[in-house]
Amino acid sequence: MPRLHSRAALVAAIILAACGGDDATEAPGAAGGAPAGGAITRWTDSTELFMEHPALVVGDTVVFAAHLTDITDFAPLTAGRVTFRFVPREGGTPVEVVQETPLRPGIYGPRPRFTTPGVYDLTILVASPQATDSILVPGLRVHATAAEAPREEVGGDDGISFLKEQQWKTPGFRTAYADSGTVVATIEATGSIVPAAGRHAQVTAPISGLVDPSGVASSPAPGESVVRGQVIAVITPSLGEGGSAYAEARARLRETEAEYARAQRLVAAEAAPQRRLREAEIRLQAARETVAGFGGSATSGGRLAIQSPIRGVVAARSITPGSRVEAGAPLFSIVDPSVVWLTVNVPAAQASRIGGKSGASFQLEGVDHRFQTSRTVSVGSVIDPQSRTLSLIYEVANANGLIRVGSTARVAIRTGRRVTGVVIPASALLDEDGRPIAYVQTEGETFARRELTLGGQDGERVLVMSGLKPGDRVVSGAAYQVRLASLSTSVPLEGHAH
Repeated sequence: MPRLHSRAALVAAIILAACGGDDATEAPGAAGGAPAGGAITRWTDSTELFMEHPALVVGDTVVFAAHLTDITDFAPLTAGRVTFRFVPREGGTPVEVVQETPLRPGIYGPRPRFTTPGVYDLTILVASPQATDSILVPGLRVHATAAEAPREEVGGDDGISFLKEQQWKTPGFRTAYADSGTVVATIEATGSIVPAAGRHAQVTAPISGLVDPSGVASSPAPGESVVRGQVIAVITPSLGEGGSAYAEARARLRETEAEYARAQRLVAAEAAPQRRLREAEIRLQAARETVAGFGGSATSGGRLAIQSPIRGVVAARSITPGSRVEAGAPLFSIVDPSVVWLTVNVPAAQASRIGGKSGASFQLEGVDHRFQTSRTVSVGSVIDPQSRTLSLIYEVANANGLIRVGSTARVAIRTGRRVTGVVIPASALLDEDGRPIAYVQTEGETFARRELTLGGQDGERVLVMSGLKPGDRVVSGAAYQVRLASLSTSVPLEGHAH
């Protein structure tokens, strides 16, 4: 028998009002314990059925509300023939109702009339462009009179209500079975995203001077990309120690360049020995290195052009047109985000489970996607005496730029040990005050919140040690919308239309 549902009398009244009631059964009265109807939920490989009906009584025209969902995309069936065939177990003529189209998207309303009491097995044949299916609903009992039907149960916890109309209108809503499986055990830890070695540069003023206003106009702003060698600022050296030293170095470079050119001409005319050219070349190279030691490149008027030392994105800029800067003052912070590091601190009690090749996956604050590490950069060999943690560093490819430097992460470190238990999609997990939870679909429109104990994660599969059992139907997409429904006490605006 299908599960009796305390809302069946209300469902019958709604169906009657929406579908017309020329010969339909009147809704049972509220007083005296109304005959109980039922609610049935079935899943196949292609279709979900959620069907409600009032008490089945001989002689009455019973109006069913059959909600049919295409579970390839969890959209309502919008077209197609559906045949409802009720076969009595004790023999006799089957009762068959055919509906060519739904009353509304996803909702069919067969209205069979039974002439013989007993137990009937219902077969629903779906022939839709969206799905072709056969759904068996066994054990529907038809009563000889309304007085023989069980009475409505009063009270009880109906769980979280999230109607089919809401499910169909919620982008990304999906469900999936919890199943038995094996995944690699993991260790949960916290981490942070930092620039990879060699991919972060702090650009400072090489000499004291004034920030040239003309250079600031073309300087990249935070968030803009730069290439190696790109001019990002111009400084006019001051007359102080740094500025005069730079001017003297430039003057010395011009002298050695002229000397070298003269030596080349004399040697070519055999008016000087080859040794003089070699000596001039050495002095020229030394002068060039002295100028290069100030950083940047020389421009007209004795100004110094500051160049980006790496390719990347400007993270910070600390220059103001016309302001004076001292040698060593920070000007820019540049990060190459195409590859980042994930630094993780593992509790000392778990450190022995970490191997040299332990990979990891992680999730960032406010981001649903789970990322994978590319390789292990280092595994610490010393436990920090203050934090009692072991430090790990992972390299992470970040070609699409979704991972932001400075983000914090929840990390699952794979230990290599395989564990068997209940497995669900990672998308079914929600974090509630640091506790992992999931929502289980107990009936077509009813859900329950479950607190979970996790045992590991392998890519998009999560091992659950407690809180679920195989065969539970978990919300694997748009679970947060079900959580919002659990917090609401109001009736949805769209109602429960049939």
